[in-house]
Amino acid sequence: MKKFLILAVGLLATQALAKSVVPLEHFSKGSEFSDVQISPNGEYLSFITKREGKNTLGFLQLDKFKLLHAVRFDDNAQIGRYEWVNDNRVVLEKQYIRGWKDHPEYHGELFGVNADGSRGKYLVGYQGEGQTGSRLRKATPLYGTSYILDPLVNDEDKMLIVTYPWSGSKEPVTRVYEVNVHTGVRRKVTASPRKMGSFLTDHHGEVRAVVTQDDDGYSSVYTRTAKQSDWVELKLADELDDFWMHGFDKTGKSVYLSASKNGEPKAFYQLNLESKALTHIFQDKEVDPTKVWVDPLDKSPFAIELDPGYPTYAFIDDNANWSQRLKSLVASIPGNQIRIVSSTRDGEQVVVFASSDTNPGDYYLYNSKENKMRYLASARQWIAPAKMSNMEAIAFTSRDGLTINGYLTTPLGKEKKNLPLIVMPHGGPHGPRDFWQFDPEVQMLASRGIAVLQVNFRGSGGYGEAFERLGYQKWGKEIQYDIIDGTKDLIAKGIVDDKRICIMGASFGGYSALQSAILEPDLFQCAVGVVGVYDLPLMFEEGDVAQRSSGVAYLERVLGTDEKQLKAFSPSYNADKLKVPVLIVHGGEDQRAPIEQAESIIDALKEAKVPHQYYLLEDEGHGFYKPEHRLKYYQKVLAFLEQPLKL
Repeated sequence: MKKFLILAVGLLATQALAKSVVPLEHFSKGSEFSDVQISPNGEYLSFITKREGKNTLGFLQLDKFKLLHAVRFDDNAQIGRYEWVNDNRVVLEKQYIRGWKDHPEYHGELFGVNADGSRGKYLVGYQGEGQTGSRLRKATPLYGTSYILDPLVNDEDKMLIVTYPWSGSKEPVTRVYEVNVHTGVRRKVTASPRKMGSFLTDHHGEVRAVVTQDDDGYSSVYTRTAKQSDWVELKLADELDDFWMHGFDKTGKSVYLSASKNGEPKAFYQLNLESKALTHIFQDKEVDPTKVWVDPLDKSPFAIELDPGYPTYAFIDDNANWSQRLKSLVASIPGNQIRIVSSTRDGEQVVVFASSDTNPGDYYLYNSKENKMRYLASARQWIAPAKMSNMEAIAFTSRDGLTINGYLTTPLGKEKKNLPLIVMPHGGPHGPRDFWQFDPEVQMLASRGIAVLQVNFRGSGGYGEAFERLGYQKWGKEIQYDIIDGTKDLIAKGIVDDKRICIMGASFGGYSALQSAILEPDLFQCAVGVVGVYDLPLMFEEGDVAQRSSGVAYLERVLGTDEKQLKAFSPSYNADKLKVPVLIVHGGEDQRAPIEQAESIIDALKEAKVPHQYYLLEDEGHGFYKPEHRLKYYQKVLAFLEQPLKL
C-alpha cells in the first residue's frame, strides 16, 4: 500500500523537472490520490489510491497522520464511490474491471466497513444473504442498481439509497430505501411517481422532492410534505423546463431550483412550497450554473459557480458563513478553481481541492477555527504545473453571426505565431462542453509543441437550452462550420500555420473530425477519429442509446428521421470527399459507438482509397481506462501526427 502524502515524492518531482520534454507516461498515468474525505467527527481522513491497477480505500488517523487500514477487493473487483455514514463507518460501491473498459462496471452492490477495518459487511445488492440458520433479520437480495442518496450522518444506524430496479422496462420507476448500515436490513420509503426519478432530501433526511423526465426530455417536478406519503405534481404559472433541485432552505418550507425559461441560460429560483410563489434569485446572461454550492450542515444552497470562460462565483447570501469561507479559500489559493469536497459535522474542518488548467489538483485540510490551511497531497504529484501550458478562453463570431466560445492552449515557451494546431471537438454533442481545467490529452499535445483549439460549438451544453437546440439536426453542417470558423479565425490572426493543422476527437468529436475534413478538405492535413460515430442511420440500430425508448426519442429529436439527410451527413457515405490521411481508433466492446461504426468507416475509406490507419483495441469500451493503454494510444497518435504537422 502506498503511503499517503508527500512520502518519497521528491525524487519523482526532481526527475520530472530535469527532463526537457515531459515523458508521455506523466500524462497517461491516472490520479495517485482521489476522493479525499474527512469523517463527520474529524477523527479520520479517507482517500482512494491505486494498488496494482485497482482502487484501494485508505484510512488515516488524523491526529497522528498514520495509516490505520486499507480496504481492497480481490480478483477483478475494486473500490468505487463511497460515503461516510457515521463517525466510524463508510459505505462503498463495489465495481468490476472487465477488460479495457472506459470505466469499471457497477452492478449496484454496496458494502459497509469501519475505519479500522472491522465489521465489513455486504449491505445491498443482488447477492444478499440467505435467511436460513438464524433468527436475525438479514439483507435480502435487491435486484437493481443502487446508489447512496443521503448518508444520514446524524443517524449512526441508517442511510437512504435510491435503486433503479432491474425489470422488463429499460427505464423503471426508481425507489428509495432506508438501509441499516450495519446489517443491510431495509425498508421501502417511497417510489418515484414516474420513471427514472431523481430525489432530493431535506436537512432532516426526509425525501421531499423528485424530478422525472419523459422520453422527450421534458421535466416534471413532484413534492410532498415531510409526513405526507403521496407525491403532488408541482404546477407553476411560469413556463419553466429542464428543472433541477438543489436544496431546501433552513426551514424546509422552500426549495431552490434551477430551470430554463424560453431557452435562456438556466436561472436560479426559490420556490415556496406552500404558496407556490417563485422568487427569481440569479441568472447569468451567458451560461448555466455549473455547480450549486450547498451548506454541508443544513443542505441549503449558498453560492452558484459559473464558467463563462474561467470559473467565477455568485453568492446567494454574501454574509453566510460558508460564503465567507469560500471567498477566503478562493483568495488564499489564487489562480485555482476551488472545491470543498468534504466537511466535518460541525463544519470546523473541510477538505479542499484546488486545481487549474496547469495543475491537476492539490488537496488541503482547512481548519476554520484556527484559520489554517494544511497541505495534504497532489492528485498527480509527478506533474509540474510550471511545465504545463496555459489554457486561454477565447471567442469568435461564426459565419451566421453567433458568438462562439472556446479555449486555446498554446505550447509553453512558444511564440503565438505559426504554430502547428490540433482542433479537438468535444463529445456529446448536446449536454457536454469544454471547460477551463487540466486536460491530460491537451497538455500532452502542447508538451510536443502543438497548439490545441477546443470549440464550444452550437449544440453544446451550458449556454442555455436555446443554444443547445441550435445544434439539433445540424450535426453535419452548422456545428462543423462553427469548428471550421474557429480554426480560420486562428489562421487569420497568424497564431497557427495553415499548412500544419489536423483535427481529432472522441465520440461525437471523432464524427466531427471526419465530417469537418469532408466539408473543408483543404483546411486540414489529417484527421483522427477516436471511438466515433460515422454512420448516422446506424445509430438507430446499434448501440446503447437505441436500446432505450428515451434514447430513440433523443436520436429522432437531435438527428431527425430523414434517411437521405442522415446519409448526407455521414462520413461513411462521403469518404470519397476526404483528401487527407485518417487514423481510426476504436474499442471492440464499445456500447455507445459499437464496432459496426468503425467497420463502416474503414470499409468506406478502403473503397475510396483514402490513406488510413486503423488501431483496434479489441477489449476496450468507449474510452481508455488503464494507463498503459492510454500510453499506447498517445504514442500511436503522435506517430501519426508527426508527418502532417511536420513535428
